Amino acid sequence: MAEQPQSVRVTRSANKRSAAAASLTHDDGDRPSAKIKKRVVLGELTNLSNVVSSGVDPQKPKRVTKTKKLKKEVPTDAAAATTTTTDATGEEGNGNSNREPTLDDPRMCVPYVSDIYAYLKEIEVDPNRRPLPDYMEKVQKDITAGMRGILVDWLVEVAEEYRLLSDTLFLTISFIDRFLSMKTLDRQSLQLLGVSSMLIASKYEEIGPPHVEDFCYITDNTYTMEEVVKMESDVLKSLKFELGSPTIKTFVRRFINIAQESNKPPNLHLEFLCYYLAELSLLEYHCVKFLPSLVAASVIFLARFIIKPKVLPWTFSLQNHSRYTPPELKQCVLIIHDLYLSRRGGSYQASRRKYKQHKFKSVAIMPSPPEIPVHYFGDIRQC
Repeated sequence: MAEQPQSVRVTRSANKRSAAAASLTHDDGDRPSAKIKKRVVLGELTNLSNVVSSGVDPQKPKRVTKTKKLKKEVPTDAAAATTTTTDATGEEGNGNSNREPTLDDPRMCVPYVSDIYAYLKEIEVDPNRRPLPDYMEKVQKDITAGMRGILVDWLVEVAEEYRLLSDTLFLTISFIDRFLSMKTLDRQSLQLLGVSSMLIASKYEEIGPPHVEDFCYITDNTYTMEEVVKMESDVLKSLKFELGSPTIKTFVRRFINIAQESNKPPNLHLEFLCYYLAELSLLEYHCVKFLPSLVAASVIFLARFIIKPKVLPWTFSLQNHSRYTPPELKQCVLIIHDLYLSRRGGSYQASRRKYKQHKFKSVAIMPSPPEIPVHYFGDIRQC
């Protein structure tokens, strides 16, 4: 057979490239296809079987956030020069990370860090920014702690699907707990509250937040855009537009630098383990009663114990910076330890699957002693 002219081969190659490029766009031609794996209807939230994926409608174009598009446009050489495996603002593994600044870094604001921490501590105890510790018993009539856990577990997956910052996830849960502390809600509207709160948190934290229709789609269009926007308005009014509350992640970020001590290079296992434990604490309703700074300190305590079980996990430096003693951390540490060992919330798997990945050093499967020695919770001056 005679060889085809080069012009014919070139034309066919160009056609193939054009077809491939066309397959990456929606009908409107301006938003690339997302890698959304599932749409979920939580329904009445009566059991965990409702969380199982309902599958993707092959006729429905998949969604994507602008954040994904922006990340793809970062030059490779610039990314290599400024990124490592973990990230200063909590976007671990999201492809948009900078190394956590060290204590001698100007970004750590060492000259006035004590004033910043004092301000954050003042804000976190503000009753207008705190959920009620027992709102399930006092306010809610149709929602249980188990339903809240199912919702949080699902929101972890949503944040992963849309590649949202972990700060967005923590802020979302804060909004949910604060709203449920003030307004009675039926279980059919709990998922609506979840996506509306994440929409608000995304607008607050993200460079390119997902669109309203993205959150409708991820719920299998259980709710209309009008319903999501209406709930968004209700949440904002209930919170009186006070959105900038410090979260567990805010304090974990600061305490990790203290816990690292003089480790150079930093201990990535410690960092990822702290992020994992902090995310697990979101699942447990009984952690709502603790201040974010206390949960963050408990996360550091437990992470250090898991990595080095024979070494006292709390130090003078950590106590001075966090302003918490081991006895004050004991109850919270034990709850998070039970979560880590699946003695609590074993049916919630989103965070566990996430942190089993190699990019997070597989910290979710690190072994841990089943019990923490009692004397570790004694005053450190007596140890």
